[in-house]
Amino acid sequence: MADEIINRVEGSGIVSIDLEEFYPQGERVLLDVKPLLFQELILKEKDFRDFIKNEDWSKYKNKLVAITCTNDAIVPTWAYMLLSLALEPHAKKIVFGTLNELETILFEEVLSKLDFSQYKDARIVIKGCSDKPVPTNAFVKLTAALKPFAKSIMYGEPCSTVPLYKAPKN
Repeated sequence: MADEIINRVEGSGIVSIDLEEFYPQGERVLLDVKPLLFQELILKEKDFRDFIKNEDWSKYKNKLVAITCTNDAIVPTWAYMLLSLALEPHAKKIVFGTLNELETILFEEVLSKLDFSQYKDARIVIKGCSDKPVPTNAFVKLTAALKPFAKSIMYGEPCSTVPLYKAPKN
């Protein structure tokens, strides 16, 4: 066949990394302290401890939990500590912060376990589009971790990329 279609991207040796493939599995839950506060502003220790004691913490089983207060209230650190102690036997992961901060921490943990030396002298495209919420910080961390090994780093899709880095020639 003289008119055979050749996939030049496939034959280029470009390695595509899709951060979505590293997406940590598990339901994300935000535990907001705001409704537990008197007038959503003041923590009453007795009421808070009663909540901790009476809450069904099993509903957080195997969930990824971000603890925060979405109101501008002064919540003592020990209150968050008590929540983490109550959640610990049930939740898969507990962090202080927003759901976005939870995603950032989850991806940092995943990326810290990768062996980037496998990308030695590779031409890499970091895939940009995903269906899952991949935090920008994951792209930043991945790029920094790849730089000592990669021949080049690009962003986007193999057929349409934005060049980011090219290793100097020795």
